[in-house]
Amino acid sequence: MALRLLYLVFIRVVGWLVLLGRSSAAKDVELLVLRHEVAVLRRTNPRPRLEWADRAVLAALVRRLPRLLREHRLVTPGTLLRWHRRLVAKKWTYPHRTGRPPVDDIIVTLIERMGRENAGWGYRRIQGELLKLGHRVAASTVRRVLKRLRIPPVPRRDTDTSWRRFLRAQAASLMACDFFHVDCALTLKRVYVFFVIEVATRYVHILGTTTHPDRAWTTQQARNLIMDLGDRADDFRFLIRDRASQFTTSFDAILFDAGIQVVKTPPRCPRANAHAERFVGTVRREVTDRLLILNEHHLRTVLNRYATHYNHRRPHRALQLAPPRPDPPIAEQGYTSIRRRPVLGGLINDYEPAAA
Repeated sequence: MALRLLYLVFIRVVGWLVLLGRSSAAKDVELLVLRHEVAVLRRTNPRPRLEWADRAVLAALVRRLPRLLREHRLVTPGTLLRWHRRLVAKKWTYPHRTGRPPVDDIIVTLIERMGRENAGWGYRRIQGELLKLGHRVAASTVRRVLKRLRIPPVPRRDTDTSWRRFLRAQAASLMACDFFHVDCALTLKRVYVFFVIEVATRYVHILGTTTHPDRAWTTQQARNLIMDLGDRADDFRFLIRDRASQFTTSFDAILFDAGIQVVKTPPRCPRANAHAERFVGTVRREVTDRLLILNEHHLRTVLNRYATHYNHRRPHRALQLAPPRPDPPIAEQGYTSIRRRPVLGGLINDYEPAAA
């Protein structure tokens, strides 16, 4: 026991003599290192861990310590070398990717759009359309993208047709016709107007006005409709009409000879001819309910001007706020010089960019 005590006293005396020979700067560095090591050791949750700031501080201070003290620190030369090797590995080691490179987001968007908008297109067809657009993609990539987006393949996707898509496809070949009446201001004579609207484009044909819409007059309007359509008559398959007495078999026969089948609405069901009824409401709200009609000639002139505005100028919500057949080109964004053009004496205002 006494021998051990003498040994410890000798060790401390020797250590004290060594400290006497060291400079004050070396002692200060050792104190900083010891303090930082104590701060690291106090982090015991769950065990002491060196952070990036700790490594930087210890790596800078340990170089100023004597060689004997460096070997008894938390950060040894082996630790510094290990940190260096880790940094080199992160800088020069490239990630190892297995499989094919990822598909670009633009191509994924195109594949999704083509798959959803074309129910009958398979993988090869979509691959061909992408090739036309300058994107070279394998058919297996198209299949993988559609599967990830949960879009079924062609046999199941082709039969899964929504009502909206079905009705839009049918609307391209549909027309609807109807009558509406206007009472003259002075004579209170009732004038009937016969019109036809193309369901897909909302384009309106004002075929004629009369005070006596008999069967012969209505049949003649069917001939006028075929003449107005011209070569476009082959694009239409059905004409929706109600069960009014003015429509006869001769009216249906003229349309049938042109390849257009007449479809009758159920009795007392105006919603079955909704597009025609909607136009009647629109023309009443915008023109006939706000204007005194003097006679049939006046009504015909007013409706012809309104039809021009309706078909070429008026925006439609069903067409993304575009006219059925836009007459002027769309102005550039930020155009400040605008001109107002009154229609029907200012009853309706139309705006267009003014010439510079």
